[in-house]
Order: sequence, then structure tokens, then C-alpha cells
Amino acid sequence: MPAKNSFICLAIAALLVGSRSALCAESVDVKYRGAVDLKPFDCSEISRSSFITRVCYDPSKQYMLIRLNQTYYHYCELPLAVLKEFMAAPSMGTFYNQRIKGSGKDGPFDCRTHKVPVY
Repeated sequence: MPAKNSFICLAIAALLVGSRSALCAESVDVKYRGAVDLKPFDCSEISRSSFITRVCYDPSKQYMLIRLNQTYYHYCELPLAVLKEFMAAPSMGTFYNQRIKGSGKDGPFDCRTHKVPVY
């Protein structure tokens, strides 16, 4: 969704005193996956990190989308407890690099080695 439409959607949602309505459905392009509808996700804008700008999580499928600068990546079978630690970490970037991304291509929650949810 273009930035202008996102702004309009947020303005409408604010006027309705609720979260995004069905008219404001949002889909994002995830690297190595393609388009993902954010309807089942809880998303948080991140302002305290220099490169992590948004985190979206679907607790029912333990699936996390993370926007690094302007690119979304996905992580599979990531427990809610790990997400909570990540969101509370003093340095989100350090936590992400050490505990989520991990080293090499087979990080702890890499979707190439874990089950990718179907929506």
C-alpha cells in the first residue's frame, strides 16, 4: 500500500476510534516470500533502533515479520517468549543478531530450516 494510502487509512482509523478497519487492509512484500496480509499480525512501529523499524507477529503461528530499514524479512517458529525478550532487550539490534538471525544461513528461526506458515 503506498505511503499516502497508509496515512489516509490511519487517519480514518483514528476518526473511528478503533484500529484499522477492513477498508484499510495492509499487505507487505516479504523478502524470499512475497506478499503477506498483516490482518492476523500484531504490529509495532520501532523508534528505538537504528535499523529495526517495525515488528509484526502472529502468535497463533509463531511467525514474525521484521522490517529492517525498508525491507521485510520473516522468521518461523519463533516462540512468544523470545519475541517478548526481543521487544524488551536493551539493544534490539544485538538481540536480533545473536538470538533471532543467528550466525550463518541457518539461524535459530530461519524459515529455510523451519516450517513456513500458510495463510
